[in-house]
Amino acid sequence: MQSWWMQVGAQGAQLEQRDVAVPQPGPRQLLVRVRAAALNRGEFVAGHGLHGAPGSWKAIGGECAGQVAAVGSEVDAFRVGARVMGRCAGAFAEYALLDAAEAMAVPANLGWQEAASIPLTWLVAFDMLVLQGALKEGDWLLVNGVSSGVGVAALQMGGALGARVIGTSTSQAKLEQLRSHGLVHGLCTRGADFAPRVMELTGRHGADLVVNAVGGSVFAEDIRCMAFEGRLAMVGYVDGVLYADLDLEALHAKRLKLFGVSNKLRSKEQKAAAVPRFVAEMLPRFASGALRPLLDESVEFRQLPQAKARMEAGEHVGKIVLDVSAAA
Repeated sequence: MQSWWMQVGAQGAQLEQRDVAVPQPGPRQLLVRVRAAALNRGEFVAGHGLHGAPGSWKAIGGECAGQVAAVGSEVDAFRVGARVMGRCAGAFAEYALLDAAEAMAVPANLGWQEAASIPLTWLVAFDMLVLQGALKEGDWLLVNGVSSGVGVAALQMGGALGARVIGTSTSQAKLEQLRSHGLVHGLCTRGADFAPRVMELTGRHGADLVVNAVGGSVFAEDIRCMAFEGRLAMVGYVDGVLYADLDLEALHAKRLKLFGVSNKLRSKEQKAAAVPRFVAEMLPRFASGALRPLLDESVEFRQLPQAKARMEAGEHVGKIVLDVSAAA
């Protein structure tokens, strides 16, 4: 089968398409014939530590959708031929192994590309907004980097939960595009200069929940525009800034809560623990059409290098997806 591999070294990331053997499922795994797999910026960032020792090669891709080709001996919930989606390792391949605990049935109204866009990004958004962020109807939600994959998912989920969403982006055109997806206020900015405007828009209340998908360059500004008992989710650092000032007086006086959103150090059991609740609370919204992933583009399997470059250049709005149906 065809599979994409990556090596991260001093010169950056190198991609290589390989012909490798089809893997065999373990007792609690599904072998999935991948139809589509979505790109996520974090899997290409060396600092996120997802690629093993520097200089080593690793099969890449973190989420996919496809049909079950074989099931492990202890799997009862899924049958061969079932349409499934989930987080997994090595998703940029014709076949991938999916832990049954991570597998979710694809709603009938979703195509492969849309289904492949859900598992990783939307589970991250669910972690940020619901499990840790305690977002509720009427809250003000600020999303830094709102046009990214996780930014758009946070925007859409936040709107579905009744929050009022403010988003930042360096592109006014992207902000305008996202208005039809629930963006209440868009702030076009490249720097840490948005706190006064956020405070003005919220009537001096501030943001109840902040999603920082940009990094340390906007962290201090996020603190300045947070509401009393506000929460801040640190989910990415595409700016490469890993350190930032923390206003301890604001943290103390406003009773703020800061939390990280990463699966890097979590066990398989910890990662899978949220899946049943996500299935119960969010999948019905996809099945009804109330939520629908925003796709930027679908590209051929062989075009992963070009898709990666487009994503890293920040040209996309929503998710970029590989069509694996005809991998070659």
